[in-house]
Amino acid sequence: MMTVSVSMIVKNEEQVLARCLDCLKDFADEIVIVDTGSEDSTREIARKYTDRVYDFEWKDDFSAARNYAFGLCSMDYIYSADADEVIDKVNINKIISLKSNLDPSVEIVQFVYVNQLEFNTTYNFDIEPRPKLYKRCRSFTFEGRVHEAVRMDPLVFDSDIEVIHKPMSLHSGRDFSIFLKSIAMDGGLSKRLRSMYLRELAVSGKDEDFTAAFDYFKEAVEEETDEDLVKSELFVLMRAARVRNDRDLFMKYSHRALAVGACSETAFELGEFYRASGDEREAAIWYFNAKNETEPLLNIKYGGEYPEKYLL
Repeated sequence: MMTVSVSMIVKNEEQVLARCLDCLKDFADEIVIVDTGSEDSTREIARKYTDRVYDFEWKDDFSAARNYAFGLCSMDYIYSADADEVIDKVNINKIISLKSNLDPSVEIVQFVYVNQLEFNTTYNFDIEPRPKLYKRCRSFTFEGRVHEAVRMDPLVFDSDIEVIHKPMSLHSGRDFSIFLKSIAMDGGLSKRLRSMYLRELAVSGKDEDFTAAFDYFKEAVEEETDEDLVKSELFVLMRAARVRNDRDLFMKYSHRALAVGACSETAFELGEFYRASGDEREAAIWYFNAKNETEPLLNIKYGGEYPEKYLL
């Protein structure tokens, strides 16, 4: 039977940590919890479940904290958990069964992450496969009868085990300062992080977050080749220009958005612009377009809930 380390990074999770650990303790052979600066009772709660509780100085770098926590684990596989997750008894039993039956050549097991939409996360779907269980020590294997080469891609198993996402509050907005710091220090963002930045802005960004992002996306959109990212970046630029009351700049980016093809987000922004200008009739046309004639790219509410309240 394989053994499993549970690995967690936490900060101020007193409301949900015990609920999570009550699920994890039933299949964990080891629980490793790394605290990144809690000011509540998180550490005390953690120590009720494990003596493997460590402190890590927060550096605005989730990967650094995750890597530190992974490095403290010693079992065959590492289960990466977040404190706001819950696993019911049926799925706990599936994990226990998996421990006895998983092919040891599998290096990553994906679980089914559910309940995304209820809490306004950065995803436009309620269920997604997500890697949760990782083999701690990877072996390298040559493949091919001739011109042999080491297999580079991990062997992934898609399980039907469900993990329920049940946060007490929305966390997406917390990352804006980290995105801006990464841009300043690294000169930009990877395509994946750029996409996440756009999603988080669409989900939880305030006016000041859009204006703070303006300079970066003003440059990024000129180099962008991915059409969906172009549309998404133009949405951010339109919103920032509208917040700044810069009509010329708003028109510049809205015309470009229409040229590449409107999405629900950019159509909605046009509705907001005309509503603020007092042209309710034109605003209604764009709200209708956002809801019925375009598709959302970043936040499904731009294609439903947001324009609907102006179309009643």
